[in-house]
Amino acid sequence: MWQATTSQVCGLFPFAVAGGAAPRGAPVGRHLHTGEPVGLDPAHWLRTGLVSNTGMWIQGQPGIGKSTIVKRLLTGLVAFGATAVIPGDVKGEYTPLVDHLGGTVWRLGRGLHSLNPLDAGPLRAALAAAIGTERAQLAETIRARRLSLLEALVVIARRGPITVTERRLLDTALDHTTTRDGAGAEPVIPDILGVLTSPPTTLLAVTACDTDAQYRREARELVNTLALLCSGGMRGLFDRASTVTADLDTPALSLDISALDHDDDDVVAAAMLSAWAWAAGVITATTLGERRTVFRVQDELWRALRVAPGLVELSDRVTRLGRSRGEISAQVTHSLDDLAALPTPEDRAKARGLAGRNAITVLGGMNAADLDRLHTITPLSAAESQMVRGWAAPPTWVPGQLHPGRGKYLIKSGGRTGLPIHLTLTRDELDLYNTDHAWNRPLTGEKTR
Repeated sequence: MWQATTSQVCGLFPFAVAGGAAPRGAPVGRHLHTGEPVGLDPAHWLRTGLVSNTGMWIQGQPGIGKSTIVKRLLTGLVAFGATAVIPGDVKGEYTPLVDHLGGTVWRLGRGLHSLNPLDAGPLRAALAAAIGTERAQLAETIRARRLSLLEALVVIARRGPITVTERRLLDTALDHTTTRDGAGAEPVIPDILGVLTSPPTTLLAVTACDTDAQYRREARELVNTLALLCSGGMRGLFDRASTVTADLDTPALSLDISALDHDDDDVVAAAMLSAWAWAAGVITATTLGERRTVFRVQDELWRALRVAPGLVELSDRVTRLGRSRGEISAQVTHSLDDLAALPTPEDRAKARGLAGRNAITVLGGMNAADLDRLHTITPLSAAESQMVRGWAAPPTWVPGQLHPGRGKYLIKSGGRTGLPIHLTLTRDELDLYNTDHAWNRPLTGEKTR
């Protein structure tokens, strides 16, 4: 890096030699103005003081390649030794890449693998190996995550809030299905339902009821809501033991829920939150001891959170518990309109706070309205706004022309000038990262035009 006055530097422009300002990391493209290769590695940036956390917010119009840069980054970080975790892949678009990297894909759905929402995952083995204070902390982390997820599932099933008494009932019932040190068998939702329908005296005390008949009237709504998770459209999905397991040595792990993509929103939301909770356990276990870096990708994030009020807070609680600094997260969305679709002003404010806490923002082409809303999360200069808006311009009517914003991104962090890049894919990547396979195949009986 060199410094000089404007009168000196102007004679050197345009610069024939790269300025050396491109940060290190997984190669995600070349600088649009200097041609320098630009790297992105939030963990390295954190260690070198460039950013204050490793969260990324990735936004842009459909079709400009948001998932493409995420997949390039995923591939690069795995090559650097990180573990990629994709919890709740709604469209199954990461499955080919995870398979290619030698990772593990679990396909969840009816007739496929099941995921018990109360499964502690690899934290169970970590708990068995821990002693003293660490064991007590892990046991409390598992318990708190289970309770938060139970509350979230109740909110999803009834599409409404949970009461304080119901929260206490779930808390007490959960303790009746597990040992104090968490070393007992993994509970399932029917176990919680069994305790609630055959109440011990502790549950009667929670509801201040003297008789079973009074208690049953008081707990009826909660019991029926939990029963919905074991019947109807959700039967067989969340009411049995897990058939998925976590290999902590795998380079990439994906929970593919694309088989549920056309189900009702409550089914998809319940599957996504259960996958997030299980993956949070995987991440905590992976980063224990050797402190291995984990890259967590959350795409279609807001599809789960818009189902019912309060889910933003509950989902944050589920994934936050036990989170370590060895995690890189990427939240991918089309527009901040996704936040505006959340049920309540409190949810929307909470969501904006979660989005704004990400230290790195990666922007693709978007319209002026989206850019105006984005200023609440990250400041853009007039030149940067104009550039990103230009990438959103429609392509020409000439067949075969690429969208002007395809593969172009602006990487922002704090108030510093952003890095405009262009990502060019290799031949293998063109196939692996392709999300339009369904449109690339001719329809049955369709003739070539």
